[in-house]
Amino acid sequence: MKKFLMAAAIGIVTGAVATTQVAAPLLAQQNDDSSSVYEQLDLFGDIFERIRAQYVEEVETDELIEAAINGMLTSLDPHSSYLSPDDAENMQVQTRGEFGGLGIEVTQEDGFVKVVSPMDGTPADQAGIEAGDYITHVDGESVLGLTLNDAVDLMRGPVGSEIVITVVREGRAEPFDVSIIRDTIELTAVRARTERDTVVLRVTTFNDNTYPNLESSLEEQVEKIGGMDQVSGVVLDLRNNPGGLLSQAIKVADAFLDKGEIVSTRGREPQDGDRFNATPGDLAEGKPIVVLINGGSASASEIVAGALQDHNRAIVVGTKSFGKGSVQTVMPLRGNGAIRLTTARYYTPSGRSIQALGVSPDILVTQPSRSDDTAEDEETTPRPGRSENDLRGRLSNDSLSEEERRQIEEDRKQAEEAAKLREEDYQLAYAVDILRGLSVMGGNGN
Repeated sequence: MKKFLMAAAIGIVTGAVATTQVAAPLLAQQNDDSSSVYEQLDLFGDIFERIRAQYVEEVETDELIEAAINGMLTSLDPHSSYLSPDDAENMQVQTRGEFGGLGIEVTQEDGFVKVVSPMDGTPADQAGIEAGDYITHVDGESVLGLTLNDAVDLMRGPVGSEIVITVVREGRAEPFDVSIIRDTIELTAVRARTERDTVVLRVTTFNDNTYPNLESSLEEQVEKIGGMDQVSGVVLDLRNNPGGLLSQAIKVADAFLDKGEIVSTRGREPQDGDRFNATPGDLAEGKPIVVLINGGSASASEIVAGALQDHNRAIVVGTKSFGKGSVQTVMPLRGNGAIRLTTARYYTPSGRSIQALGVSPDILVTQPSRSDDTAEDEETTPRPGRSENDLRGRLSNDSLSEEERRQIEEDRKQAEEAAKLREEDYQLAYAVDILRGLSVMGGNGN
């Protein structure tokens, strides 16, 4: 508040100085602008009264006003909107990590609802919804022409109820229906596991729990491996992460950076800009990092990926991210409603905006689609090759100690596990292989 008050005071002083020099032209311009605004407001009032009096059906006054407000906001960009009291409350609940619904982050494009990303483990994810899908109908009702909020309202419903959405997907010739059972969405902000000697941190969203979960999960996995000395690196998996709180994105990036800028925001006026810098301390202790992204990585995910990429702290692997480079501020209104208004653009440390462009990976690695996985012909699957070890009556190797034999068997087991991971998640397996290679070569990620 102090910042805005200071900005207002400066504006008043500057205005006073300007008036003493060009008073007549400025006053004339202000009068012209004011009269134009009042004429437009009078026009709005005329249309409002005409609708109330002559529309074919009686309409609720508050609904008309809400629709007018929302229309004004949505005409600005896809992310500005009016939030009714219920919507405003739902948004606050989401940042705490639990809410009801399908589990998809959506935006609007060409009049249809576009999936930014399904959230891990949610009904939408389990039903096979993918980032980039277009939702054209909900229970047979077209969403074309609806506002994004209205379309989302159609998808809401009681937990346990069924919804059928019609999906258009690139690469599929015809639209198809997907049946989903609504459920309570309990988001686990960070899921952690170990692949060989690599810690994998799957960040699904940026809510109030993200950084605390990340810190504790990393500590737990490192302890399980046997200490940071035994860790080859960290995979930060941001695929299909639709974003969330800017403050949490800054904390996650800061977790792996010792210094330098993380992100800057630039608003309409120069004084509205802000810059966020890293503080000393690296949770990974300099170990190399691979960040995984795809077309479902948006907003806060792109802030983290862009910051670590610009500082050469991580190798970014996957496909181009979504490209949402704007900041929305939620402003409470009287009556418990709110508006979500785009107030700034954000920029990576190198000064690049990712708005509509996204973060480009350092290494482009596409993930085979689910249909490709199931369509593989068994006849094309290579058979395991024969080796000297398979021959009957072979000579034994007398140059190996028992410890060396044990190490060979362990390496072979790890190779088999790596091959299995490539079948399950090719992009993640690629990231683990990179870190393994850097570890062998003695890379430290700096």
